Amino acid sequence: MSILSGLEPKVIWEHFEDICQVPRPSKKEEKIIEFLMDFGKKLNLETKRDEIGNVLISKPATPGKENLKTVVLQSHMDMVCEKNSSTEHNFDTDPIIPWIDGEWVKAKGTTLGADDGIGVAAEMALLSSTDIEHGPIECLFTVDEETGLSGAFALQPGFVSGNILLNLDSEDEGEIFLGCAGGIDTLATLSYTEEAIPAESFAVRLNVSGLQGGHSGDEINKNRGNSNKILNRFLWEINKKYDVRLADFAGGNLRNAIPREAYAVVVIPSKFKEQIRVDLNIYAAEMENVWAIAEPKLKIELESTDMPAFVCDKATSNNLFDALYACPHGVFTMSTRMPGMVETSNNLASVKFIDDDKIFITTSQRSDVDSEKYNIAQNVGVAFTMAGAKIEHSEGYPGWAPNPDSAILKVAVKSYERLFNVEPVARSIHAGLECGLFLEKYPHMDMISFGPTLRDVHSPDERINIETVNKFWKHLLDILVNIPSN
Repeated sequence: MSILSGLEPKVIWEHFEDICQVPRPSKKEEKIIEFLMDFGKKLNLETKRDEIGNVLISKPATPGKENLKTVVLQSHMDMVCEKNSSTEHNFDTDPIIPWIDGEWVKAKGTTLGADDGIGVAAEMALLSSTDIEHGPIECLFTVDEETGLSGAFALQPGFVSGNILLNLDSEDEGEIFLGCAGGIDTLATLSYTEEAIPAESFAVRLNVSGLQGGHSGDEINKNRGNSNKILNRFLWEINKKYDVRLADFAGGNLRNAIPREAYAVVVIPSKFKEQIRVDLNIYAAEMENVWAIAEPKLKIELESTDMPAFVCDKATSNNLFDALYACPHGVFTMSTRMPGMVETSNNLASVKFIDDDKIFITTSQRSDVDSEKYNIAQNVGVAFTMAGAKIEHSEGYPGWAPNPDSAILKVAVKSYERLFNVEPVARSIHAGLECGLFLEKYPHMDMISFGPTLRDVHSPDERINIETVNKFWKHLLDILVNIPSN
């Protein structure tokens, strides 16, 4: 039985629910690619894919609209795969289970994938429609936006023909985006030596949970807790007092998600067994006070655990604690060009023990000023270089420079005012969008980004506001009938 069939616009929600049945983790988009290819072919529309997996489905103009300029509608087909630690879910095989909670649609203990499944659903609704007026449209579905923008990087000139692009991957209804930050990842690898468990020791597991997490672009300015930073602060403090030996550290998963949970396993001399529990209780109370407003569900817990097979050598664990403490997280600078907007930020995204002798740290930097993007990346890199880590910077992706004279922006603003009797906000966004990469391949393309309201994306609390989907749909349809003529 359909869960979302009673929602309006029905055509979008039905397609969205269909998409929820198709597994589509980043870099594992084979099933959703096949799904979209079959969808286009069943409609007898021109359907093609490129070498990396981007799909393009083209639809001719409806009668009387043949003279309008061709519009490219674009969304990404992959989704962030995050779940609560207590949720049993295999993103490679299991469907997403949406449910309605008042004015929101959510998922059961996992990310919902409305980022950007709702954009995919809107394109599918247009392609399958028989009663919607529009000029020639090309629906572009890109792969791997969330973990590397690989689809946008690999898009070749000539794959699409339109010079107007509507990116359907924004998350604030009533706002139209005309620019975005660029980004780069800084990856650090620490090598360690396994050492035997010291005599007269006991092992504990320290857990940090209950944080909100969220998108490392959209939510980075909301002062949300970072589980890696909160856990490491306690480890750093007790390391100065006791002979702490680290056996494991695991926090966060994805470069573009603020980490919500983390744990560490440490071995400590038995004589400090009672004292560390006292220290943990004091620290937990302090953090509950610090994060009372921003993170009211924060939990910091200590539990006894089985003795690990080995511990990390003392020098490397010391260096790790110092580097994680020194590594910045959150807003680095606010913009002076666009008041109220984040200019530069860093996300200390993930810390993992990998292979047999490595600790891998993932960080992600964003800025709408290119030189500052590299400056913050070097800042982060230096913190880990001083700890003896091997540093690698990703290729990065460009920002999208705002064009306040954009013709399609003017169409979209007038359309919104006409429909809803209020002027929309036109601004840049700190999150990364694929638009900057599209401009490298199609320098004359005129583009905007807009969408319904989503909250807490990249976390299991992800949700989409039902009413704004209807407004987004009406706005999209009105833009399409008001596209300029050739």
